[in-house]
Amino acid sequence: MGEVVGAGLVSHVPTIMLPQEIRYELNEGKEISLVTGFHRLREEVLDVLKPDTVIVFDTHWATTVEFIVTAHARRTGKYTSEELPRGMCQVPYDLKGNPDLARSIAECVKAEGTPCTPIDDPYLPIHYPTVNLAHYLEKGEEWLSIGVCMTADADDYLSVGRGVGEAIRKSGKRVVLLASGSMSHTFYPLKELAKHEASDPKHIFTAAAREADLERIDWFAKGDHARVIDTMPEFYKHRPEGGFGHYLMMAAAIGGRDCHGKGRLFSDYENSIGTSQVHVWFDRPENGWTG
Repeated sequence: MGEVVGAGLVSHVPTIMLPQEIRYELNEGKEISLVTGFHRLREEVLDVLKPDTVIVFDTHWATTVEFIVTAHARRTGKYTSEELPRGMCQVPYDLKGNPDLARSIAECVKAEGTPCTPIDDPYLPIHYPTVNLAHYLEKGEEWLSIGVCMTADADDYLSVGRGVGEAIRKSGKRVVLLASGSMSHTFYPLKELAKHEASDPKHIFTAAAREADLERIDWFAKGDHARVIDTMPEFYKHRPEGGFGHYLMMAAAIGGRDCHGKGRLFSDYENSIGTSQVHVWFDRPENGWTG
């Protein structure tokens, strides 16, 4: 039987892909903790867990009429971002896939009543919430990506996560889940961006958004996923990235409201031009996610 051996809510912020000297220049002469956090995650967590498969819930892959899961045997090439081509330019990637698991995920999600399709088209675009994580964390595992759906609500995301969890149990694989995206997510206007590039959370777009993020980080630390899920209507006021679908799918795959996996920080809580950025890692409890 397969299992989720660990899960994380992790940042993919483009600044992590900039040269070190530019990162220091933007951040008042200091490294952003997200970079050192990725190195720690690889060395202290993934190198220990040795997962067979990594599934990324990708907040920049926005679909419309269904959820999509990548079903390629391999995705390889170079990535240049249409959004930020100076900072993310010709980034190489070479990711092994698992078509059987992708098809099983689609079947299990559809059994939950939510449309989902596996796609192996070699021209299917890849997005930087997957590429940037792989740049720091990939070491030959199978990597699958699942997008967010622009017409979905919280219940849809939870159903996708339940289907992912069921497919993993059937797979015989040791799987890590990465919810790739931020919490509150509002940018400053272009004329003001340069004044808010440092990582200090005082630059988060509003004090209320910062307080809402920190409140949920505290709930993560306590393993109180039920409270996070049940207060989504309030959190939507702060425009979480991807409707917080990346977190909801991840959480549902490990038990949803019944999950008690406690989160520990692998970075500071940081700003990026108004948006929140943080790495929170959830270790599998000894007695299981819902024990």
